[in-house]
Amino acid sequence: MAVMQQATKAALKEWQVAVKALEQGETILLLRKGGIREVNRNFTVERSQVLLYPTYEHQKPELLKPEYANKVQSVESGWHPATIRISAWAEITHTLQVTQVDRVTALQPLHIWSEQFVTERLKWKPNQPLHVLLLKVYQLTEPTMIPYQAAYGGCRSWLELDREISLVGNTVLSEERYCDRVTKIQEILARSF
Repeated sequence: MAVMQQATKAALKEWQVAVKALEQGETILLLRKGGIREVNRNFTVERSQVLLYPTYEHQKPELLKPEYANKVQSVESGWHPATIRISAWAEITHTLQVTQVDRVTALQPLHIWSEQFVTERLKWKPNQPLHVLLLKVYQLTEPTMIPYQAAYGGCRSWLELDREISLVGNTVLSEERYCDRVTKIQEILARSF
């Protein structure tokens, strides 16, 4: 059993619209292949408990389902807010690898991305699997504002913030609801297509 930390500097960088969907319990999964600046250009899960760092970089409405596309705040390339609001953290409970389009397509009702996003992710680095991360999300009791730093920029998944943030908060979904969703995802990925 993993030991729960009290505070961390570790953060997972994700589109702002995806962080909001996680915080609101609309999804529990992220689809990742990693950023250009990943170690060895491969995606790996470095920590099981991470702060959720919302980014506006690279958000593209056309890569989201219509109900999420209109939530994207358009920004100029390279723009970052002066401060970042960290309002949630997550325990990454499962990392599942997928290589077949049909399996990822079957997950479509359970995430926020368009079919175009899924297709592009699978085609990019085709010899590497798509990682399906399942996250149990917690709303922080006290959201924290941190100043943006150049070290937080760029195309990467993992950040080390300049200070620790307390992991005090409540789960977004009950244990039962979270486990039900995990089971559903595992069943979809285990099916023969």
